[in-house]
Amino acid sequence: MTSRSIRPTRREVEASLPGDDVVPAASVVMDRAFTLRAAPPVVWPWIVQLGKDRAGWYLPRSVERVVPRRRRAIRHLEPSLLHLAVGDVIPDWGGAGSTFEVAVLDPPRALVHVSTRGHVSLSWAIALTEVGGSTRIHLRLRLGGVRRERLAALGGGFFDWLTILGLAAGLRERLDEVR
Repeated sequence: MTSRSIRPTRREVEASLPGDDVVPAASVVMDRAFTLRAAPPVVWPWIVQLGKDRAGWYLPRSVERVVPRRRRAIRHLEPSLLHLAVGDVIPDWGGAGSTFEVAVLDPPRALVHVSTRGHVSLSWAIALTEVGGSTRIHLRLRLGGVRRERLAALGGGFFDWLTILGLAAGLRERLDEVR
């Protein structure tokens, strides 16, 4: 596996993560993982401030050039965005009124968001593990109540892969800039 891959290991896919019990009968599960060259306490604040109406969705500069300036993610840590608590609600890009609620907050190891979108319940876990001074980030999206599982797995899976690929590249750039 290259350092630029977002493919999880078999062990990561088989492991339980915080938040798995929130959507126990998930019919669609998407795992992504990547490594950043910084320790979890350095990476954690970037994860905490992630999101719509917060720091944005970290994308690399090459992609952000085509995004209107007002919609670009910030490229620094913003003290006013570094505080989250279980129960906090964060807007999401999933459509008008879409939100995430913080269900698990275990600094600097895990952040789990939950949401209900119509008849679909979901959890989105972000787990950080230290590996030799670097951080392995494992993301798991669990969807329950999905009517068209194959479409969600393929179409949603492609969109998830693309957005996490951008997130990984954007986080790498930001961490390199602050070193």
